[in-house]
Amino acid sequence: MAKLVTTENFDAEVYQAGMPVLVDFYADWCGPCKAMGPVVEALAGEYEGRAKVVKLNVDESQDIAVEYGVMSIPTFLIFAGRDIKARFVGMQDKKTLADALSAAL
Repeated sequence: MAKLVTTENFDAEVYQAGMPVLVDFYADWCGPCKAMGPVVEALAGEYEGRAKVVKLNVDESQDIAVEYGVMSIPTFLIFAGRDIKARFVGMQDKKTLADALSAAL
């Protein structure tokens, strides 16, 4: 299951993860974000132990969303440490996100 991250634990959960991290920037009221939920959860299961998949609520952690220029949701960023390896805005198919996550391994 994708872990929820916040401003308070973003550094530890993302920057210091020791593996690539897919961050799903979402909001509870966002229809496309809800539609992406099963894809995000599937990726979390498939990449367990090799990569991390987390979700960040932009309403609750606006500072992180602003820092990374998230203007539309869902937005997906793949981090390796503090480096952004890939960015996707809007709904994506599972293969697109999986290919980008695999490339970051």
